[in-house]
Amino acid sequence: MQETQLANQLSHPIFEVIRDAVQNERVFVIGGFVRDLLLGRPCKDIDIVIEGSGIELAEKIAEKVNATKVSVFKNFGTAMIKLKDGYEIEFVGARKESYDRNSRKPTVENGTIEDDQKRRDFRINALAISLNKATYGDLVDPFGGVTDLKNKLIKTPLEPEVTYSDDPLRMMRAIRFASQLGFNIHHTSLSAIRENKERISIISQERITSELNKIILSNVPSIGFKLLYNTGLLDIIFPEMVALYGVEFIDGKGHKDNFYHTLEVLDNIAPNTDNLWLRWAAIMHDIAKPPTKRFDKKVGWTFHSHEVVGSKMVKPVFKRMKLPLDSSMQYVRKLVFLHLRPIALTNPNTKDAAYRRMLFEAGEDIDDLLKLCRADITSKNENKVQRYLQKFDKVEERIIEIEENDRIRNWQPPISGEIIMKTFGIKPCYEVGKIKSDIKDAILEGTIKNDFDEAFEYMVSLGDKLGLKVV
Repeated sequence: MQETQLANQLSHPIFEVIRDAVQNERVFVIGGFVRDLLLGRPCKDIDIVIEGSGIELAEKIAEKVNATKVSVFKNFGTAMIKLKDGYEIEFVGARKESYDRNSRKPTVENGTIEDDQKRRDFRINALAISLNKATYGDLVDPFGGVTDLKNKLIKTPLEPEVTYSDDPLRMMRAIRFASQLGFNIHHTSLSAIRENKERISIISQERITSELNKIILSNVPSIGFKLLYNTGLLDIIFPEMVALYGVEFIDGKGHKDNFYHTLEVLDNIAPNTDNLWLRWAAIMHDIAKPPTKRFDKKVGWTFHSHEVVGSKMVKPVFKRMKLPLDSSMQYVRKLVFLHLRPIALTNPNTKDAAYRRMLFEAGEDIDDLLKLCRADITSKNENKVQRYLQKFDKVEERIIEIEENDRIRNWQPPISGEIIMKTFGIKPCYEVGKIKSDIKDAILEGTIKNDFDEAFEYMVSLGDKLGLKVV
């Protein structure tokens, strides 16, 4: 990659449009786009900074590229246009900032490009490329951001104590970039994060959770979580996860470290899904092991019903973290509740009824449940892992066979409550629910087929036992 002249790499036509539109003010593309350009990573978010009015420039450029809308944020002095090819271009006037200790909202005044680069969070994000005609494509790198990219290092442009104290969200961002890029955080920055961790309390939960979700969606999420733990931030933002850490021994018997096991499960599932909520299910699957942990002298450590207790912990965690309390939360609860079921099916004596019940309860989420359970097979003994995975392969094969034969996924019993009431001439009552439940159980147990005629005949026989007559 070229380090000082990047005109040939500014391939998007918007840059030449800006170059031709600006006469006197200095204008640059800055930040994440430049960083990713040098790293060869795709990026559709372009930040333009001008020593002048970003809003005026946005309106001028929008007219030239026929953008239908300019989103203006006057309080921040910024404006954004969205292009048809999916690129989002944000325009802002160069500025310098000063902070009050009790707020991450700075006092802002007009400044130069140099002022603007100083206020950036990290040296790799302070890189800028000139878009003026005379200097088009020139890289402006006052802090050594290119060197940091080569060394895979995250450093702050100013003293890290100042950078993190001014805006504590930058502590989360440092860890997020380390996780996303596979970079190391400079040791002075790590020390500053530990020293300033309590200041994360002035940041809104929504902003913290946004960064946490980006860590979760990175290729190797454990990088970020280990940094969150080692800096003390995780104890503040997600204490339930910290409670998983450590191993306790009694009578020479210890359990696995459930914190590192959870991270291994998360890393295992990451290559197989970009579904944020499936990754959250991996994080939460053993979350209730600390409160359910017991020691039995005969069998050692137990965590009975941790899947039930864990499913009940999902909503309080989601509520506190300002995560959606909708179908996404219900999906995570379901997977946490069911995550032991497929593993239990590896017993060769398992009856088909157990498979049918799991298919019925998992419904359309069965494939994701199986991904979670496969990721949950961890051990320091690789041979043991491979043996379990081979058993699990057979479980998945049997699930496919039963699904093809019995059509249980997303299945509803063929006899509804309305049919039961009409057949026996009764109103809603205990008997209706009883008959409906017994028909469902009979089909899942294989007593009768998943067929309307057979189920109807079975319904009549159930009604007769309850003293009900067909009308």
